[in-house]
Amino acid sequence: MTADASLSQDGVSDAERARFEQLQAQFAASYTALFDDPGLPRTVVIVPSLSLDPEVLAKVSGVHHYEERMLCMLLLLRMPRTRVIYVTSTAVSETIIDYYLHLLPGVPGGHARARLTLLSCDDASAAPLTHKILARPRLLARLRAALAQGGPAHMSCYTVTEPERRLALALGLPIYGCDPALRAWGSKSGSRRIFKEVGIDLPEGFEDLFDAGMLAEALAELKRRKPELRKAVVKLNEGFSGEGNAIVDLAAAPDDQGLRRWLQDRLPVMAFEARGMSWEVFADKLRVMGGIVEEFIPGAVKQSPSAQLRIDPLGRVEPISTHDQVLGGPNGQIFLGCRFPADDAYRRDIQARGVAVAEALARKGVIGRLGVDFISVRDGPDWRHVAIEINLRKGGTTHPFLMLQFLTDGRYDSGSGEFLTPAGQPRCYYASDNLESEAYRGLTPDDLVDIAVVNGLHFHAAAGEGVAFHLIGALSEFGKLGVVCIGQTHDRAAEFYRRTVAVLDAND
Repeated sequence: MTADASLSQDGVSDAERARFEQLQAQFAASYTALFDDPGLPRTVVIVPSLSLDPEVLAKVSGVHHYEERMLCMLLLLRMPRTRVIYVTSTAVSETIIDYYLHLLPGVPGGHARARLTLLSCDDASAAPLTHKILARPRLLARLRAALAQGGPAHMSCYTVTEPERRLALALGLPIYGCDPALRAWGSKSGSRRIFKEVGIDLPEGFEDLFDAGMLAEALAELKRRKPELRKAVVKLNEGFSGEGNAIVDLAAAPDDQGLRRWLQDRLPVMAFEARGMSWEVFADKLRVMGGIVEEFIPGAVKQSPSAQLRIDPLGRVEPISTHDQVLGGPNGQIFLGCRFPADDAYRRDIQARGVAVAEALARKGVIGRLGVDFISVRDGPDWRHVAIEINLRKGGTTHPFLMLQFLTDGRYDSGSGEFLTPAGQPRCYYASDNLESEAYRGLTPDDLVDIAVVNGLHFHAAAGEGVAFHLIGALSEFGKLGVVCIGQTHDRAAEFYRRTVAVLDAND
């Protein structure tokens, strides 16, 4: 068998793997010179494909509009010689594009628009965007033609899976993101292995479970180790935003005799976080991707902070931000939004733990953005931090922070854990992807812009405060919208959010 035909376990030939590694190495070699000078010409190809489990994705309201969350990266056009190529499943309304371009500080909208290429598959099906692009040779040709206009280029993706690597090879581009060969470190099982390697606290539990029998045995052993435990969490390895989680009630569990059988009988009636999830679907996913069992961390005062970090192509780790996540759903497992920065009482502690995790991942060759999620419980004056998950992709905290960064031209101070404007003033925000109401259905992007203008719900560059919207395309059909409310303090940001909700509710 030739080298070209030799396939590894993930179905990638040795030649393809070598070519991808070469593209990534070339990107690393040019990284410092290019990224240290924002005036140099470059092209960023943005592929916001939701290359995640389709059946879990289907439980998310208006999910196909989540491709719009990376529209915040249009603000890269503030760099005067940067070109952006943005690809989506269906065309994005020009009203939405104009909205983002008018947020650009110091750059005429027309100048930015001339450097923006929008391409669409004209396909609203549930298939991931990257699959649609690869299935359209003419669209690939248009992408290559747009890239031929000059300047070094790279791809930026929501997450990097095998199809994104195939697309990168088809276009001859590197990806600023994690090699799919290393994605297992961002699974629930991989996360637990990294936490153990680094030596940070994690929940008691078990990883690499693939069927009901393994789940029942792990739950039984967990209960034996912690007899006082009243709840446990079962998680699919590739679940996201809490949608692959379920809660097992252990309050009425028998003593060791018959415990395993009792637990196996309870699995079909676990409390699933995802709307409409069934045991049959969950069990099928478990067989394919595996999962974990963990103790449910109790606490009268409990927070869900996260640390965001970046590993550049040279392997250097940079802390980017910390957030307190806003969680909902039946058992508080679903990501609804976030507050930036995390509480001053612990944000430097979780940042330090996040840096340790990122350094371990960098040693394994991971690059790109990542997040580390924690559960933090206050015990008297002190906080206990338990690491629960690594996300090797852009997440729900990525686009709000990018909008803050682009809109204010400020910087994150890793020493204080604050974000500072060029004048040295702090900025906070409250962000949500889940501002949703039946009353908002039927409002078009033009309606939203009109409501925002009339009621002063805009980001004001001079004040460095205000409201920026995203997920605008989901508004009319799903009554769903995303917001980033920026203020000098947490209270100020929360007030912007309350006012935004009040205004929208009054304009149904």
